[in-house]
Amino acid sequence: MLDKKLFDILAHDGIVAIATCCDNVPHVVNTWHNYVNVTEDGRLLIPAGGMAETERNIAANNKIVLALGSSQVEGLSGSLGAGFCIEGTAKFLSEGADYDMMHEKFSWLSRVLEVTVTSMKETM
Repeated sequence: MLDKKLFDILAHDGIVAIATCCDNVPHVVNTWHNYVNVTEDGRLLIPAGGMAETERNIAANNKIVLALGSSQVEGLSGSLGAGFCIEGTAKFLSEGADYDMMHEKFSWLSRVLEVTVTSMKETM
């Protein structure tokens, strides 16, 4: 389900915007491309050291939107610059195999944000 171009984007330096919403109040937090791990089944695992408001929002509304891109990857028009809007559902992990694997890579994390992708649209 995940587009190969997403992996190309994640291979370059860049920022990922993570948006949640609760009680009609949107909230955005950012992370880095190189923090995002893609599982074999297509889930996104993102280390969380803070993200307290994101976690509160997800507890009430597990829908999530991520936006990311790179000026170094060919986009829709054939010129450099590609980006995606990813929608999904999310939860925080504080134990288990995925948590342990991520903690090995990012010893500072307190939880792991797990995103199950439900749709993905190339926007650039």
